Amino acid sequence: MALPVQSQVKIWSTVAIVFFAVLWVLGDVIMPFILGAAIAYLLDPFADWFEARGMSRPLGVSIIALASVFLFVMMVLLVIPTLIDQTMALFASLPELANNLQNFLTERFPSLVDSESTIRQSLASLGKVVSSKGAELLNGAMASVSSIVGILTLLVIAPVVAFYLLLDWDRLVARVDELLPRDHAPTIRQLAGEIDLTLAGFLRGQGTVCLLLGIYYCVGLFAVGLDFGLVVGAFAGLLTFIPYIGALLGGALAIGLALFQFWGEWTMIAIVAGIFFSGQVLEGNVLTPKLVGGSVGLHPVWLLLALSVFGSLFGFVGMLVAVPVSAVMGVIVRFLTEKYLDGKLYRGKSGEVSAQDLEGL
Repeated sequence: MALPVQSQVKIWSTVAIVFFAVLWVLGDVIMPFILGAAIAYLLDPFADWFEARGMSRPLGVSIIALASVFLFVMMVLLVIPTLIDQTMALFASLPELANNLQNFLTERFPSLVDSESTIRQSLASLGKVVSSKGAELLNGAMASVSSIVGILTLLVIAPVVAFYLLLDWDRLVARVDELLPRDHAPTIRQLAGEIDLTLAGFLRGQGTVCLLLGIYYCVGLFAVGLDFGLVVGAFAGLLTFIPYIGALLGGALAIGLALFQFWGEWTMIAIVAGIFFSGQVLEGNVLTPKLVGGSVGLHPVWLLLALSVFGSLFGFVGMLVAVPVSAVMGVIVRFLTEKYLDGKLYRGKSGEVSAQDLEGL
């Protein structure tokens, strides 16, 4: 006999509470394991691809591990130091940029902005504050990453966890499937399939889009000679997972820098703007339809809310789990909505809903 609904609700509510309590208390401890599990999930299709072509799972995982190590070393040696140097230089130049903006406003709008005006003083203080705080933030982040715990987490524990999880991923999934409650196994499998489709479309597909657009922006801005172009391109590519936000913020920053650097050279400024416009065209018409498709179902507002809430409650670990947890919650909410529309609470005593009512949903 199946458990009563009230008992099942209590059990699953307790499981959810325990999950969030563990995340709250042991966030820093379990971070490498969350990272490792995420990496294994993302790389599992590659391991399956090798297996489908007759290669053993351990050999395929070893090839993936070697390729990942090679890419990581190349990033550390070639890309990351340049990004750090340009970011530090950008923060250091902010006061000068603020002064240039003051001079621009003073020359063209003398009645609005004079040497003693509040706007001029605010711009000066804002440039100094952002420069000092930005440098402090970057130095603090670099110091934390350079600590022993950070090195172990990022360079040792997480990759090792990912390697072993990837090695046994299919067996782990099969074992979890065996432990599902028999009465609810079909429903859980259906929900798990939808969640996997959502996560795969977003994390793998949208992650690839972010990477390709970031490379496109970096190469384009570097080619036109824009100062700090690599930082702006990487920033815009990183935020591409939120539709329009990456292009708007990155484009505004790039065009603002181009105005100071290429003032009077309107062709160069137009080229910088065109890079971001063409990037949006490329994303909307080629990359997103091909790599992500229409099955993701994660609204930008939902993503921003999840990142804000989980980040404030659980810190960096919360931001790591925000996207998968929001995807799970989104699938469950859609499932419960379908059940509600098919249930007596919605249909009422008649048990019938007119076709006109259903079309209006």
